Amino acid sequence: MLSSAKEYYEGVFQLLKKHHAWFRCVIPLIASENVPSPAVREAIITDFGNRYAEGWPGRRVYAGCTYIDQVELLCIELAKKLFNAEFVDVRPISGVVANLAVYTAFAEPGDYMLALSIPSGGHISMGKKKLGGTAGAVHGLNVEYLALNHQELNVDVDETIRIVEELVKTGKTPKLVMFGGSVLPFPHPVKEMEGYFHNLGATVVYDAAHVAGLIAGGTFQDPLREGADVVTLSTHKTLPGPQHGMILSLEKHAERIKRATFPGVVSNHHLQNVAGVAVALAEMLEFGRKYAKQVIRNAKALGQALYERGFKVLAEHKGFTESHVLLIDITEYGDGGKIEKELEKANIIINRNLLPWDIREGRHYMNPGGIRLGTSETTRLGMKEKQMEEIAEFIKRVIVDKESTEKVKEDVVEFRKNFQKVHFCFEKLRDAYEYIEIK
Repeated sequence: MLSSAKEYYEGVFQLLKKHHAWFRCVIPLIASENVPSPAVREAIITDFGNRYAEGWPGRRVYAGCTYIDQVELLCIELAKKLFNAEFVDVRPISGVVANLAVYTAFAEPGDYMLALSIPSGGHISMGKKKLGGTAGAVHGLNVEYLALNHQELNVDVDETIRIVEELVKTGKTPKLVMFGGSVLPFPHPVKEMEGYFHNLGATVVYDAAHVAGLIAGGTFQDPLREGADVVTLSTHKTLPGPQHGMILSLEKHAERIKRATFPGVVSNHHLQNVAGVAVALAEMLEFGRKYAKQVIRNAKALGQALYERGFKVLAEHKGFTESHVLLIDITEYGDGGKIEKELEKANIIINRNLLPWDIREGRHYMNPGGIRLGTSETTRLGMKEKQMEEIAEFIKRVIVDKESTEKVKEDVVEFRKNFQKVHFCFEKLRDAYEYIEIK
C-alpha cells in the first residue's frame, strides 16, 4: 500500500512506463485497436486538450477558439475527401456517442430499430434495454434483430425481410436500421436492402467503427454510395487515429445531426483528439490505399495459416474475411476466456469473442466459444504475409502444442525487435510505443 501523494504520483508513471515497455514486445491482434503515429501522439498532448469549444466552428459558446476552429474545419474537409461525404460531424467523442447522436436525430424513444445481435457481430451500443445497450437503455428504442447466416457470417436478406414483414403486421415497423458492427468480415447487403427499408420509411445507418480505415482506403464497401443515409464510426480501429468518433451523412441531414450532437449528447468534444484525427486523416489520404490493402492481405494470410495449423477459422469457403477481422471457433482447445489468458502469457494479445450460436449453447461472454483477431496494428508496424505465418505458428505452439508460454514469449519478444516503427505515416523518428517524458 502506497502512503504519500508523491508515491502515488510516481506509481502512476511507473505503470505507464511498464505498459509501454511491454507493448514493444507483444504481438497486438485486438481488432478494435491500432497504434497511432508519433505525429498523432504529438497532436493529442497539445493545449487543445485544456480548452472548450462547444458548438459548431465559427459559432462557439466559448472564446479562444481561433485556431481550434481552423483545425476542426481542416478535419472536416479531410474526412469529406476521404469518405466522399457531403456532411461530416467530427464532434462525437466515440463511436458509441456517434450512434447515440444518430438515435437522437432520427428516432424517438419507443421506436423500433433493427441491428445485429451482439453474438452475431452487433455492438453493445445497438443493444436491447435488458442488456444495458445504448439503443435500449439510454435512448429507449425497441431493438429487434437482423437475421445472420451463420455460415456466411453475413446478414441473411430473405430471413430478415421475413422477420420485418411479421413486425410490420403487428405495428412494429422499424424506424432505424443499423448495418455494420463489431465483427464485420464481409460487406453487408446495404445496396440489396436499402430500397426495401426506405420504402418502409426507415433511416438506414451503417456503423463503420471497425472498417472505417478500409472504407477510406477504398478496399471495402462504400455505404454512402450504396444507399445508407448515415455512417457512424470510431477513429482508432482500422482508421489509425486517437480514440474519437465521427458521423458522415448527406447535407440534407446536417442540421438535425448537428443539433443531436450538440447540445444533445456532447458538450466539449476533446479537441486534442480532433487535432489527432485530422493528422490521421491526412496520413490516410496519402497512404491509406496501400495500408488498407495490406491489412486485408494480412488478415487473409493469417486466416489461411491458422487454418492450415488445424484451427477452425470461420468462413473458410469465402477466404475467411474481406476485412481486418477473423473469427475462430476455439472450442476444440478450451473456451475463449482461457485461450485469451494463455496467449497473453506468451505476449500475444487477442480477445475472446462470442460466436453467433454461443448463447443457444449455454456459453457466456466471459467464457465464449470464440476468439477474434485483427491485423490493423500489426500492419501499421510493417508486418506482411510472411509475418502472419510466423504469428500463426506462435499461436499454434501455445494452444495446440501446449508449449511453455514462457518459451514462446521469449521468441515473440525476439520477433518483435524488427517491428518497432509505425508505417504508412509521414515521419518515423520515434518508435511506435516509445515512452516520451515531458515532465
